[in-house]
Amino acid sequence: MTNADAVREQLRRRVSEVLTDNHPGTTDPVAFHRARFDAGLAWVHFPAGLGGSAADRELQPFVDSLFEQAGAPGNRAELNGIGLGMAAPTILACGSPQQQERFLRPLWTGEQIWCQLFSEPGAGSDLAAVSARAVRDGQDWIVNGQKVWTSAAHEAHLAILVARTDPSLPKHAGLTYFICDMTDPGVDVRPLRQITGEAEFNEVFLTDVRIPDANRLGPEGAGWRVANTTLNNERVSIGGRATAREDGMLGAVTRTWRRNPGRHTPELQDRLLRLWVDAEAARLSAARLRQRVATGQPGPETSALKLAFARISQQLSGFELELLGEDGLRYDDWTMVRPDRVDFAGRGAGYRYLRAKGNSIEGGTSEIMRNIISERVLGLPIEPRADKDVAWKDLIR
Repeated sequence: MTNADAVREQLRRRVSEVLTDNHPGTTDPVAFHRARFDAGLAWVHFPAGLGGSAADRELQPFVDSLFEQAGAPGNRAELNGIGLGMAAPTILACGSPQQQERFLRPLWTGEQIWCQLFSEPGAGSDLAAVSARAVRDGQDWIVNGQKVWTSAAHEAHLAILVARTDPSLPKHAGLTYFICDMTDPGVDVRPLRQITGEAEFNEVFLTDVRIPDANRLGPEGAGWRVANTTLNNERVSIGGRATAREDGMLGAVTRTWRRNPGRHTPELQDRLLRLWVDAEAARLSAARLRQRVATGQPGPETSALKLAFARISQQLSGFELELLGEDGLRYDDWTMVRPDRVDFAGRGAGYRYLRAKGNSIEGGTSEIMRNIISERVLGLPIEPRADKDVAWKDLIR
């Protein structure tokens, strides 16, 4: 038996033990997830004691499938994508042992839903320009400001937050990273309605929100470095998710193609085949990147996956509307709802086309992704930045 086979067998035995001691049909879901976390079967690649077994990340689907086959309950992953995909790896990489012990378990079990308080009305693509202010008050920080495009803020218990703690420093140097309690009375969450008719995300107003210094993640002034850990993981969660062949937007569009043979033309067939190849190349590239990430934190190359995901999704959704002709102009439902998950390829063709427009904005705009790829991956000359060494307080805004 190889070492890899031995690890798989060990994980299989642990899954069996959890299922024996915590029957999915009779055990409270939260208790079940706590037992799974304590057995090292939450994130298998995390360290022992923090929900993991220090195993290969690629074994996660194997463990998940064993639990799914046994009818194990879900951990609200559809609602907690920011917590699971962004907050957790950041806490693991940058948090103190006390913070890891305090936050990771209830995050994974779904007891605490997380959101991300990064972007602001004047600091979207230029995230380092955030103006939300955190002022030290003894062992606490007092935060005031406005955040925008905050998915799941109306459901969240906690948030990852970047705020300015020293306006006298250049914009990248004066930031600090915090964990914010979304139940604080100074947090005001308001829905933002999208072009789809839904309100996936929100604007959030912070008024004298008190955050203990124990909820500071990383050193004071190191917020930009910590935030980049989050952003790189966000781009993996958006553009590098594990998918099957012809899944996601490609699967939706190819199903539409097969249901409408009377609309096929040689030109459309050629375009669809080219998009199919692009999507498959992106899927395999994502799989390769996940293997690299298994040995460390994701780096700037994640921007290429995010960029490709946005481009291919928008081209596919546009192709689908063109294929359907006037039928593509129908929109199935434009009612104000607060969805509990973001489904990029969900609902009808009209929804897919409109929702895909956000793919080149969320998680960093495509323009910023190209800058990151050119400078940090390809090593091309850095774009001139006149504000690089100027104190944030002296910048024209």
